[in-house]
Amino acid sequence: MRATTLSSLLLGSCLSVGSVAQLVVHDDRFVPDHILRVSVASVPSACESRTDILVNGTTPGPALHILPGSRSWIRVYNDMADHNLTMHWHGLTQRMAPFADGTPLASQWPIPPGYFFDYELATNNDDAGTYFYHSHVEMQALSCTGPLIVDDCGGSPYQYDDERILQFQDFFQKSDDEMLKGVTNSSFQWTGETHGILLNGKGVATGHSAVTGPPGGLRGFFGGRLGVRPDGFRNTFRNVHRRQHSYNDTSDQNHVEPTDACTLPVIDVLPGKKYRFRFIGSTGLSFLTMGIEGHRNLIIVQADGSEYNAPVRTDHIQLGAGQRFDVLFKTKTAQELASSGNKTTFYIQFETLERPEPYRGYAVLRYSPHVAIPTAPAQPVLSLPTDPTTWMEYALTPLFPAENEAPSAEEVTRRIIIDAEQKQDNKTGKVIWELAHLSWTEFSYQRPLLVDIYQHGQGAIPDYDAAMKNYGWDPKKMAFPCKIGEVLEIVFQNTGSQFVPANGLVEMHPFHAHSKHYYDIGSGPGLYDADANNAKLAKTGYKSVKRDTTMLYRYESNVAPGQAAGWRAWRIKITDSGVWMIHCHILAHMMMGMQSVWVMGDADDIKKIPVTVADGYYTYGGSVYGNVTHAPAVYHYFNGTNQCARVRDE
Repeated sequence: MRATTLSSLLLGSCLSVGSVAQLVVHDDRFVPDHILRVSVASVPSACESRTDILVNGTTPGPALHILPGSRSWIRVYNDMADHNLTMHWHGLTQRMAPFADGTPLASQWPIPPGYFFDYELATNNDDAGTYFYHSHVEMQALSCTGPLIVDDCGGSPYQYDDERILQFQDFFQKSDDEMLKGVTNSSFQWTGETHGILLNGKGVATGHSAVTGPPGGLRGFFGGRLGVRPDGFRNTFRNVHRRQHSYNDTSDQNHVEPTDACTLPVIDVLPGKKYRFRFIGSTGLSFLTMGIEGHRNLIIVQADGSEYNAPVRTDHIQLGAGQRFDVLFKTKTAQELASSGNKTTFYIQFETLERPEPYRGYAVLRYSPHVAIPTAPAQPVLSLPTDPTTWMEYALTPLFPAENEAPSAEEVTRRIIIDAEQKQDNKTGKVIWELAHLSWTEFSYQRPLLVDIYQHGQGAIPDYDAAMKNYGWDPKKMAFPCKIGEVLEIVFQNTGSQFVPANGLVEMHPFHAHSKHYYDIGSGPGLYDADANNAKLAKTGYKSVKRDTTMLYRYESNVAPGQAAGWRAWRIKITDSGVWMIHCHILAHMMMGMQSVWVMGDADDIKKIPVTVADGYYTYGGSVYGNVTHAPAVYHYFNGTNQCARVRDE
């Protein structure tokens, strides 16, 4: 039985913005739908110990379930002593109220230490799918993260018996602060490679061997490890701008000694069942390939949430940072298990791709909770593909094509070429990443651009004409302007590194878009050729599903510095006004400048909250941020009636 069943009580089309929206004091009478408390602790992890940023005492944090066609309030407490915080709702960005996208210095001021912020989310009927939440400040997303599931209203178009969440993270022996300083200082030092891959918070770091684990209750629903992350983060805003701190917060250590801190992760299943496996890529660096021993029939039914695709069979999964894939997985019957010698444990093997020091790890698919957890095999149980560039390319098509509105080549009004380039800054000596010759980080602005637009109106909007003469972005505002109704073709062009020691090295990048999902129209080697790709799309009749994170591959490991080395192309119709971001989802690359801010619409389109009640959002720690002595006055942006009711099986 699934733990949750849903009945579709369709009481309207979708939540709307209307006259009911108002400023409301969130005092003790206000009850949020979910509460996330972010703190710091250090406990054993991956056979070692590390200090991490935790959500409700664990990493990953708790799985949040919300309904389509509903409004949810999520209260996020910053219980850290000296670190700012935001929370981003990865893949659901266009469903946020203004100032709630969770992007520091783009859409909002961060949450100061000791404060909380109430995020307002509103989903549509077609948003059912797999998402996740994570901090968008510095390197915090390595551990400050958790699953976000929008349940189906009235049932999925695909039938299954139960589901499992499989969230993957990187484990680094270095602290976040050490890695951040290394990639942002003029004396550049790379983060190094991952020391381990964690599945639902568990794993084995390089140099260690897993121990045999005792039998236990069903696992794999969702857990997370208690504890973990670093010393010396920096507060970066307003009166705490660029201050240095030691990381000695003891407000919520939750220090425990788990007995299974060095066992393989376990996903428990039952024979003869069909499961929905929700794969979540919340790694900060690693691009993964994975398969399941003895189970080669995986059926992909959704990518990045939002839109179901026609079923596609595969024997392995590739998962980049920020990506999600929903897979139907049929377990062996009791008779099949008996005929194979009553084997009840099978290895899930996962490996990193496109990195100089590959990591291979294992988890256990277990058919009986009464069986002990095995150690890792002496030799790989699977031979996984090492070339990722063709997997699921031009393959995922919508399950309901009539509802798909992918723009055609004829509808495109503007093409923006975004060269992804690694350089050494001539002024600072720092190694940076640029997108279309612009390097942007959360330290680039003195105040959030969305706040600027509310306070200064059209004068704060990036100049469109100036942007057309400068790779698509306004050099004064450092942002890409877009007009409502435009149909953009955005092309990411990979290039060889221009940083002398790297000497033409090519890297791969998982590119993620905030705002609405885009239509991915493919990728290929070398320089983008629009005519050739359009001809391919026309010949095959390929119709893309909506995505929010896709890979810019490296088709060659090295080329001449600055030479084209592969491309990825998207199409999107601009409909959702606001301040949004497009960026690589490798955290170190983000901190080196591989981010971009996009302003969609003019000031009147963007200023959705009346200026007369918006001033609480204008300052760091303003009146919309609550603390122990202050109840925040928050604007309720969405109104309407929830369309789905949840009934729990007790």
